[in-house]
Formats: sequence, C-alpha cells, structure tokens
Amino acid sequence: MPYFRSGLAEELPAVAPGPYRLVTFGQSFHWTDERSVAETVYDMLEPGGALALIVHTVTGRTRPQDPGVPAIPHEEIEALVRKYLGSTRRAGQGTTLERTHRFEDVLARTRFGVPQQFFVPGIPDLVRDSESVLSGYLSLSSSAPHLFDDRLDDFAGEVRTLLAHRSADGIFWDWPGDTEVVMARKPD
Repeated sequence: MPYFRSGLAEELPAVAPGPYRLVTFGQSFHWTDERSVAETVYDMLEPGGALALIVHTVTGRTRPQDPGVPAIPHEEIEALVRKYLGSTRRAGQGTTLERTHRFEDVLARTRFGVPQQFFVPGIPDLVRDSESVLSGYLSLSSSAPHLFDDRLDDFAGEVRTLLAHRSADGIFWDWPGDTEVVMARKPD
C-alpha cells in the first residue's frame, strides 16, 4: 500500500530510508541541493525504480485559446510585488537565485544518466475569481504574506484595484502551463 513521508530532502535517507519504487518532487526539487539529493535518491530506489520531478511549464508550450475572459495580468501583479518587496526575488526568510539550468542537465550528470521528459496538457479553461488570484500570489514563497510586514493590506488593496479594472465581474483566465514530468530511472 502506498504511503507518504515528509521531511527535508537533505535529511534523506534518515527521514524515509526506503527502498522505494518511485520518489517524486512536485515543484520543489529546485529548493534542494539538486545533484546531491538526486544521488541520495538513487541509492534509496529499488532496481528499476524512478525519480519523477513534476513542474508546470509555460515556456515553449503552445498556449491554449482563452475561454473568453481576461487573462490574469501577471506582469502587472509581479510589478506590484517588486514595488513592495524590491527587485531581489524573495523566498521564505531569504532570497532565491534565478535558475539558469535545467533538471535534465543536473540528472544527466548523476548515476541516473539522461532522463526522459514528457508533458501532460494543462487545464485550458481554468477560471479564477479576483480573491483566488490574490491568494495564489500570497501562496508563493516569493510573495508570502510575512514578507510584506505591515504593508500587506496595501499590497492586497492595489492588487484588488488592478483586478477590478481588468475585469468588471472579477473573473480571470489562468493557464499555469502544461505539466512537465522529468523521469529518471535506476537500472534493473
């Protein structure tokens, strides 16, 4: 029967020694010491087991036709985030570097070798209301509520005003991209 373990990737294998048939990272592998964690996971897998990295990918993917409502004004909301938090991208209590490498390149330099990559089409007609859009931004590590200190209400107010000007009924189209899976296998 499947089960889940929770812990920091750098605490592996102590927090969840395995062995496993499948280890997944859902939009989180980039927060780890990627190469070291991949090598540790390799040791934790049964022969024939796999590591799956799951992310949303927009760049290079065919954008579906909108369902007839305005798209979320991401660029303008991100400009508001920069206005309040500065141009250095925040993450949790610190900052984060912009990724300049691909997971495939990291895994190719491990015992896994060159991974497989495949895409699952994203939801083409996802609609969200204004509060959902704001909540989505506040759920990101780069714009989490605590980062705004006493200016959170001001930021939220500006986002709500922006959204009200972009859609009278407060409904927006969102396309987070296609789901990309980077799959690396341990040989049988």
